[in-house]
Amino acid sequence: MIRRLQSIPNPSGPLDGDGRARGDVLQGALPLTEDIERVASVFRLLGDPGRVRILATLLEVGEVCVHDLASVSGQSESSVSQALRLMRAQRVVKTRRAGRVVFYRLDDSHVRMLLDMAITHVGHSPAISSSPSGVESSTEPTHQESL
Repeated sequence: MIRRLQSIPNPSGPLDGDGRARGDVLQGALPLTEDIERVASVFRLLGDPGRVRILATLLEVGEVCVHDLASVSGQSESSVSQALRLMRAQRVVKTRRAGRVVFYRLDDSHVRMLLDMAITHVGHSPAISSSPSGVESSTEPTHQESL
């Protein structure tokens, strides 16, 4: 079970209300190291455009076989199978067999929410890029969220 990041009060000094160093409080609020590694592994899966195409297809369509995923994503069936093997190992996708055909779908609602939020995020506003002078520039206005 992954431990969630806890809300940490903002003490006025280097110690919190219980006399603990702020760094200790922050460290204690982090998820476990092995959970952080698992989360990073899932995000690494999203670092490949081909895998994102596969996942986006599964998000929109539901269940799809390797042949159709290869056709939609523009990849070979071998590449799609390899990507799906990695995703299955991270519990991002699961399978259903119908005779000799294996259908893939997103594993659960958490994966659906993660993908949907990531796609919504990138469509929300353009990324801010740094110009060579070090001054941030963007051709379009960005959304500024209140804290």
